[in-house]
Amino acid sequence: MAERVLIIGSGGREHALAWKLAQSPQVQQVLVAPGNAGTANCGKISNSEVSVSNHTILAQFCKDHNVGLVVVGPEVPLAAGIVDDLTAAGVPCFGPSAKAAQLEASKSFSKAFMDRHGIPTARWGSFTDPREACSYIRTASFPALVVKASGLAAGKGVIVARDQDEACQAVMDIMKDKAFGSAGETVVVEELLEGEEVSCLCFSDGSSVSPMPPAQDHKRLQDGDMGPNTGGMGAYCPTPQVSRELLQQIRETVLQKTVDGMKEEGAPYVGVLYAGLMLTNQGPKVLEFNCRFGDPECQVLLPLLKSDLYEVLLNTLNGKLSCRAPVWHQDSSAVTVVMASAGYPGSYQKGVEITGLSQVQEMGLQVFHAGTALRDGGVVSSGGRVLTVTAVRPSFEAALQAANRGVAAVGFPGAAFRRDIGHRAIAHLSQRRGLTYKDSGVDISAGNKLVEMIKPLAKATGRAGCNAELGGFAGLFDLKAAGFTDPILVSGTDGVGTKLKVAQACGQHGGLGQDLVAMCVNDVLAQGAEPLFFLDYFSCGSLDVDVAAAVVGGVAKACQMAGCALLGGETAEMPGVYAQGEYDLAGFCVGAVERGAMLPRLGDIAEGDLLIGVASSGVHSNGFSLVRKVLERADLRYSSPAPFGAPGQTVGEVLLTPTKIYSRLLLPVLRSGAVKAYAHITGGGLLENIPRVLPHELAVNLDASRWSIPPVFSWLQKEGGLSEEEMARTFNCGLGAVLVVAPPDAQRVLRQVQAHEDAWIVGSLAHKQQGAEPVVVRNLKHGLCSGSAPGAVELEVRQNGSCHGDSSTPRKRTRVAVLISGTGTNLQALIEQARRPSSSAEIVVVISNRPGVQGLKRAALAAIQTRVVDHKLYGSRAEFDGTIDRVLEEFGVEMVCLAGFMRILTGTFVKKWNGKLLNIHPSLLPSFKGVNAQKQALQAGARISGCTVHFVAEEVDAGAIVVQEAVPVLVSDTEESLSDRIREAEHQAFPAAMELVASGAVRLGPDGRIVWTSTAQS
Repeated sequence: MAERVLIIGSGGREHALAWKLAQSPQVQQVLVAPGNAGTANCGKISNSEVSVSNHTILAQFCKDHNVGLVVVGPEVPLAAGIVDDLTAAGVPCFGPSAKAAQLEASKSFSKAFMDRHGIPTARWGSFTDPREACSYIRTASFPALVVKASGLAAGKGVIVARDQDEACQAVMDIMKDKAFGSAGETVVVEELLEGEEVSCLCFSDGSSVSPMPPAQDHKRLQDGDMGPNTGGMGAYCPTPQVSRELLQQIRETVLQKTVDGMKEEGAPYVGVLYAGLMLTNQGPKVLEFNCRFGDPECQVLLPLLKSDLYEVLLNTLNGKLSCRAPVWHQDSSAVTVVMASAGYPGSYQKGVEITGLSQVQEMGLQVFHAGTALRDGGVVSSGGRVLTVTAVRPSFEAALQAANRGVAAVGFPGAAFRRDIGHRAIAHLSQRRGLTYKDSGVDISAGNKLVEMIKPLAKATGRAGCNAELGGFAGLFDLKAAGFTDPILVSGTDGVGTKLKVAQACGQHGGLGQDLVAMCVNDVLAQGAEPLFFLDYFSCGSLDVDVAAAVVGGVAKACQMAGCALLGGETAEMPGVYAQGEYDLAGFCVGAVERGAMLPRLGDIAEGDLLIGVASSGVHSNGFSLVRKVLERADLRYSSPAPFGAPGQTVGEVLLTPTKIYSRLLLPVLRSGAVKAYAHITGGGLLENIPRVLPHELAVNLDASRWSIPPVFSWLQKEGGLSEEEMARTFNCGLGAVLVVAPPDAQRVLRQVQAHEDAWIVGSLAHKQQGAEPVVVRNLKHGLCSGSAPGAVELEVRQNGSCHGDSSTPRKRTRVAVLISGTGTNLQALIEQARRPSSSAEIVVVISNRPGVQGLKRAALAAIQTRVVDHKLYGSRAEFDGTIDRVLEEFGVEMVCLAGFMRILTGTFVKKWNGKLLNIHPSLLPSFKGVNAQKQALQAGARISGCTVHFVAEEVDAGAIVVQEAVPVLVSDTEESLSDRIREAEHQAFPAAMELVASGAVRLGPDGRIVWTSTAQS
């Protein structure tokens, strides 16, 4: 569902934030409080008069108006604790806490913090006595000429003096004459640094940072950096003075160090961190920190942001920056010019009429309002800095010219503005020097840096036979050390196709590493081979170290999953071959199999053999050219909410689900001797891959009603109008691998696979008639139309191709919620039961009191909505239970199952849901209540234990019993072994109990006893 966002502030920065957020398809409306003329009734954007200083009123407003996110623009509310107060009230708010905002709110705190954590900055002193400050200025061994009010002074509390006398006068003005009010009660005196001043901002999720392109602000009022200091008269981005290497150095020595330090001091920094830097001969040094977007830097940064800003803010708040970094336009520059009132930064006239704004926008420029107001249908000035004109063009020079033309088109009598924004960039770009290899587009140092970054990742993949040390000319592998006696080597190579384009468009690169490894490893498995080592090839036009590291890091993790070593690779930087931001991948896997264990065993494969299908995770890595064509036809963007997959997922997230790696799962099964052949369902789909491992005289008979087809395939077929043959020849349709087994072995092999992965008996082999197709897939259209689980009631496809069930009136199912705290193994059993066509239960929501647990992922994979109600955020059990109750009402829940839910519910909650609340306990109640039931049973010498599903009563484990499943206690049992067997029994008992209650066969009587219907009892 689209969200309503509230932005706090009234300047050009806030207009830019609103403008960018309004572009998100996930945002329904953007409110700005108090806003300005530019944010008043402009499409999705409108102003709000809510009080932003009273945080209690603001929080209630957000709840009353369904505001899903608050974004704070200026620093004063952040320092006043607005994020702390709104978050405590349950309103998500983007920005640092008051404690973290001290980095800007107190310059003395900030300087001391930098000293504590070794962050480079100017030498300094902090003073509350003006005489001591002046003494420091006159006796320092360095030019102590920068005087700062320690508190917040609207960006104007810094004076750069020409000499000691002027510096001392600045101290007196600030401390005695109160030039900046209470902000000057403490002053910081700093060393005057020489060099180029730049602004380096980043998003921080409290642990990791994601830098933005570097920008440069222009503080002085007049051209040539003359005149008084201001809040900023213009900016441009990116700055050519900051190379990629220098930005990486700033990231490591300033931005990441700052975030690590704040986390260490108990004030995790979440939001935008702004570092004002001086590029000195000794390296970059911090001039100041700001705890929010700069103004006017925001007006040049956001137009260069390629990603959805709303998604970026959520990823920052949810700690996902490391895996979902924002993507920026690499081939553009932005320039913004501020137009200020005559007299600014001193006194100025308000109410001056402004014209020509629509003409500026027709020039392809963006006007961001600051000190403006609406009067009689027109726009008038209402502040010092009135508006900014922003241009985005392919080059800096073109952007500067366009911005200046835009300023000239604005009718604003007496306006003050600069005509030389970016003059330092022009000077830098005009310097002539000798060519280097880097000038041709090949950055050797970046390549070396990448190797150093991935060396430890590769080393972690070492295994018997090699140590996975990178850096040599070639890699070595010792087959004897790996345990082989008479091995045959097996090799495979592959890529990931145009799934690359999706990843590059979404800025999500890490999963491609698993795709690459899976495509190669799953291929060598077809010979029965164990994957031994892997090599990757990464080629690009211009090496982005972070992107390459994400991809290769994904390769390394996938190698660990597959059990093979990342033995080496190649990174090729080829300017002119690939467009900016594009790259290509190839992988190479070598495995080995003992001579007598090779697959397929063609001589053993016979008519009547059964086929076991192993579930895929989705599209895997084949058919993406067709996928992208279907998306284009459906007019869907990768950032759009997915009409398939789990609630809350975007199209891009579903499509980028990594390909499953089957080696660790299937190698023990293949080595058992029961499997005659294995087919990897890769390019060519079901129709072309299974025959590759079969004798020519045999044909494949598949029944698509026997396996679960992921919703993405149903959507692709419907939206693309794809035929059954096209689907089966292009996609895996839900099966990532197919095993050929003899009928007597089928159930044993199926159980082995199902212990770790969804699998089904999906078909059989028959004698191939002359001229017949080698593969026939029955019921594929039915399965695609219904999207049903295996074993579903067969549907008829009428002549017009639409899908219909056997009855026009579907049976009503009981709406069930499942409460979890962890892995959710019982949840999986409940999901499988609810999937059955005959089930009376429909699981509509899964609620966890802990974020990020495996059970939530299980629910998401089953396309069930999830909610997290974190008990740590509530002051009492009653408040926590009340929130749970509201979620249950939101989803119209009629029955609740507690599946490993580790919180004791209040009596009020239990009474309300009396007769509708089921729990499972790992003993045969009433014996061994409470915790450690298995330990109690073993200590008591019990010969039988089991599990009990019961209605929840106020007394723990005392409710009426619905179902019990007995498990014998063996003499050799430990707590662990007994627990494992009881858990298997729970997977039978809990679904059965859910079904009995959901169907009405069992209910709780007024006396607290079970009431059975006669049919259920029989």
